Amino acid sequence: MKLDVEVLRYLSKDDFRVLTAVEMGMRNHEIVPAELIDRIASLKHGGTYKVLKNLLKHKLVHHDSSKYDGFRLTYLGYDFLAIKTLVNRGVISSVGRKLGTGKESDIYEVASEDGTVLAMKLHRLGRVSFRAVKSKRDYLRHRSSFNWLYLSRLAALKEFAFMKALEEHGFPVPNAVDCNRHCVIMSLVQGYPLVQVKELQNPETIFETVLGVIVRLAEHGLIHCDFNEFNIMIDDDEKVTVIDFPQMVSVSHRNAQMYFDRDVECIFKFFQKRFNLSFQVSTDDNEGSDADTDETGWPSFSSISKSSGFLDKELAASGFSRKDQEDIEKFIEEDIDDTDSDREESEDKQFVESTEANVKGLSSLHLEEQEEQTSNSDEDGVEVKQRSCEAGQDNRPEIQDDSDKEEDNQSAIENDAELNKSLNKQRKRAVAAARGGRRSFASRNSYKDKGGKSSQNSRIQKQLCSW
Repeated sequence: MKLDVEVLRYLSKDDFRVLTAVEMGMRNHEIVPAELIDRIASLKHGGTYKVLKNLLKHKLVHHDSSKYDGFRLTYLGYDFLAIKTLVNRGVISSVGRKLGTGKESDIYEVASEDGTVLAMKLHRLGRVSFRAVKSKRDYLRHRSSFNWLYLSRLAALKEFAFMKALEEHGFPVPNAVDCNRHCVIMSLVQGYPLVQVKELQNPETIFETVLGVIVRLAEHGLIHCDFNEFNIMIDDDEKVTVIDFPQMVSVSHRNAQMYFDRDVECIFKFFQKRFNLSFQVSTDDNEGSDADTDETGWPSFSSISKSSGFLDKELAASGFSRKDQEDIEKFIEEDIDDTDSDREESEDKQFVESTEANVKGLSSLHLEEQEEQTSNSDEDGVEVKQRSCEAGQDNRPEIQDDSDKEEDNQSAIENDAELNKSLNKQRKRAVAAARGGRRSFASRNSYKDKGGKSSQNSRIQKQLCSW
């Protein structure tokens, strides 16, 4: 994105007031409604909509009406807010040319009021080349929602804190001047990236210096995680300066050894390929290798003493926690997962056992009632036969006995149907109670019997009436 600061001189106080209102609204809105912007800005005579139209023309805000009429802040508008704040503080007074573009930042040349040339780094997370930042970095920590502008602000704050602390401990890093939003002001390094350097007077000395920086960082409890030829600056006097710190992690991180070995391997490979230094580069994972590869010395992560300082504690680097890191990781990764899985399994088992017990109880109750009804019907049939024989009736009473038996069977069938309905209702209630009161609602036609027991019972009843 091109930063045209000429527009900055033509923006009024109302414009910055509306930009600030959009920024405040984006704390809990992805797209800020126009009415909310108007209430926050509180401009007279409805001037907010006119200002929004002007900001939209200069691409400082973006209009979105897909769900509702609203606006969101663009990176250019966020740049203007940060630059305006730094100008009001007296940190910078002018913005110059672009020095470089990275996958997650743009660097510009700026000047202060006394003419000192500084570097301004604008973090721009969310580019197509670096969209996986939310999974590769820990800026969000335990937050569920995120905003690219908010992530850029967190990255700038983290880099400024690391740069300030490393400078105080004597590391070769730029001088951190100030920070606002996603913008970091630092001293300008008069040098070139190591990737652009073709020849060195003392490549062995530079190699030992660079490798010593990695070891010193580990001794102070930090790992750079992106220590390569692109993030190492070297001047005409072959003085080394390290840049780019948002991705640094603690030595207590679960992947600390992997990051450390990767940084060391990048330096070994680059100096061997570019300056033809004679040493053997290990292409293995180097997991638990305590021995050095040759006389130059491949530093081992396990052999480094982490007693020089605790910058990871002071800066809360990624992977650091106040308790013992290994115990916390075991508790978070193993205990919680195991307890959750055990809890779910126990709940499932309890649910299954309760439902099975209810079903067994209901089925046994149904069988007992059915046996009682069948026994009662048989006794009634026997009594009817005895009465008919004593009366000395003909074949007609026997037909009457058969009809009485059929009526009894019919009543038993009807009682069975009613019992089945009651059992089904009780079974549904038991399942709903076991599931915590959740009921499954059936359709309107689910209770209509199409060729079932009730239709058969009605046909039998009609035949008996005709008899």
